[in-house]
Amino acid sequence: MKSKKKTLSDLGGIMYSTDPSFVYEEESADSQELVVPNNQQDLRVMMDRKNRGGKAVTLITGFVGSIDELDKLAKMLKTKCGVGGASKDGEIIIQGDFRDKVLILLQKEGYKVKKSGG
Repeated sequence: MKSKKKTLSDLGGIMYSTDPSFVYEEESADSQELVVPNNQQDLRVMMDRKNRGGKAVTLITGFVGSIDELDKLAKMLKTKCGVGGASKDGEIIIQGDFRDKVLILLQKEGYKVKKSGG
């Protein structure tokens, strides 16, 4: 999987130091990531057409958890809807307008889900 590009804010704002004794302290990533139970996750389900050539997609936002869990949830939703899609940047994209079906599926999994948008 492609790693996210590092930005200035990822480095703590320090790009270069002229101090010869400066040692950049890297924050160690904890092996235990934030685990939020399904019933405490507040997900939003909406339909989106922006920057997609007029094609409608169902967008699920607000997921908190690891990338593996996001991918697993996305795969389950894509399989149940019988369509393609993707999961990136903490969002799940399902091709087509499946808001009602996705809403029901996520509620069955125990997530707090709201329909948003028009």
